[in-house]
Amino acid sequence: MTVAIKIEIIQNRIYEIRGQRVMLDFDLAELYEVETKRLNEQVRRNIDHFPEDFMFRLSEGEWIVMRSQIATASQKKRNTTATPFAFTEHGVTMLASVLRSKRAVDMNIAIVRAFIAIKRTITNATNLHEQMNELRLEMRERIGEHDTQLKSIYDALENLLDKETNKEMAKKEWKERARIGFKK
Repeated sequence: MTVAIKIEIIQNRIYEIRGQRVMLDFDLAELYEVETKRLNEQVRRNIDHFPEDFMFRLSEGEWIVMRSQIATASQKKRNTTATPFAFTEHGVTMLASVLRSKRAVDMNIAIVRAFIAIKRTITNATNLHEQMNELRLEMRERIGEHDTQLKSIYDALENLLDKETNKEMAKKEWKERARIGFKK
């Protein structure tokens, strides 16, 4: 499996919970090729490495929503009495120091790259959104200017047509006027 494929696989396991991008303990355990139980044991032994902004436990409601969205084989063996831990980008980085295996270090590098790729995508989307808004405003301005110009052209044409109509009516009236003098 190449790093590019790993990054794509990892990105599919990054979820948005409580306004943060996180990975769940069972997904990380699968990527690190360890049991979820063992990963969580190491986390509990080193709990001081994981403040709340690095890791938190999902609420029952969050877990129900997540479970309906994802279905993995590793969840079949999961302890159903406990909700999973959610690790932020910094929490995932801290896992490498706790697990201390070559696989954990290599996988952490791939995970950090996946988080960075997501941030770039979001930044690019934000920049694109800003550019679209600028273009929209510019087009509205231009359309407003063009509307004004077109209205003045339309008014001028209407005036010319009115003058032509008036001239034609004047000619018609002249021809149909009551004549004085000799009758034929």
